[in-house]
Amino acid sequence: MFTLLHDYLPLLLEGFAHTLLASAIALVASFLWGSLVGIWQSAGKGLLKAFATIYVEIFRNIPLLVIVMFFYVVLPLFSVKLSGFTSGVIALSLYTSSFIADIIATGIKAIPRGQFEAGLSQGFTARQCMAYLIFPQAFRQSLPALGNQVINLVKNSSILAMVAGLDLMYYGDLVALETFDTFASYSLVAGFYLLLTVPLTLFIQKLEKNYSL
Repeated sequence: MFTLLHDYLPLLLEGFAHTLLASAIALVASFLWGSLVGIWQSAGKGLLKAFATIYVEIFRNIPLLVIVMFFYVVLPLFSVKLSGFTSGVIALSLYTSSFIADIIATGIKAIPRGQFEAGLSQGFTARQCMAYLIFPQAFRQSLPALGNQVINLVKNSSILAMVAGLDLMYYGDLVALETFDTFASYSLVAGFYLLLTVPLTLFIQKLEKNYSL
């Protein structure tokens, strides 16, 4: 295993960097979009509420692999060509955002309606009440569930390997094919993922302790 690590460390580090980048982009995109959809789902009206509900139900109930393949295989049929990395990040963002939206919507619904009405009585607009009063409380209340989604997102980033996304799992597969040492190859890949997920889990637990309601 140590010989394999010495020989293929640059390759695995490149995959590790791509996994970090894909996870970071997808995390920001899915949180921003998922939060907006969650607000529409819980507090929106008419078409916005309907769109948010349908969006969450669709992307939450379709396997991530199918979504990735749609962007990587289907869109090129319509002259829209995306790299494996881009396809994976978009799919990962859409998939994760549906779960985040549901979490945020649940958190918002848990906040007493009286707080929103109190904000309105103090001269806040509906948007200001949501931005400054309701959403921050919903976010703190939803931290445990959101933390789980962050960890899941990092692990789900391995889906990029299915579309040549140049991530850690993709290069792990290459090393395994070249060396035929599957045990060492995938043990190293697992170790790199642990380097990401364990500190992230500890950080999220600290956030929960400090900021949860």
